[in-house]
Amino acid sequence: MKYLSIIFLLGLSGIAYAAGVSPQFANPEQQEAYETLTSELRCLVCQNQTIADSNAELAADLRRQVYEMLQQGKSKQDIAQFMTDRYGDFVLYNPPFKLKTGVLWLGPVAFLLIGLVIVFLFVRRKKAEATMPAHAEHGNENAEKLAKIRSLLEKGDPS
Repeated sequence: MKYLSIIFLLGLSGIAYAAGVSPQFANPEQQEAYETLTSELRCLVCQNQTIADSNAELAADLRRQVYEMLQQGKSKQDIAQFMTDRYGDFVLYNPPFKLKTGVLWLGPVAFLLIGLVIVFLFVRRKKAEATMPAHAEHGNENAEKLAKIRSLLEKGDPS
């Protein structure tokens, strides 16, 4: 019973924590801007989550910073520019296509094309090996036998 009450209290503390994660704004436009920005900025610790989804301390700091900047009257573009100036284009979940971020955009396509070329060459080589005649593998020995058979066929059967 003691453990059950501890688990219950821990569960309640998680609910209280979750309720404090998304601050409320008096202005609905600021609330929307906050939700949009936190879903478009990448957690630099997790790297595969937005700061809205991440529980990392840095993500919490970035959420707080977005909140404070919105309270100061900064626009979404101002905040996004501040974050990219400070952390680089990688902080954006969908970075713009630039020379620096070209690898992020073109890398997966390049790896896919390289993989397809390798598979194509492998299949073509296997197909060529399967259709190769048996006499081509033994060279001159088989060529001599074939010549002997042809000459016998041309002369006809002596019997």
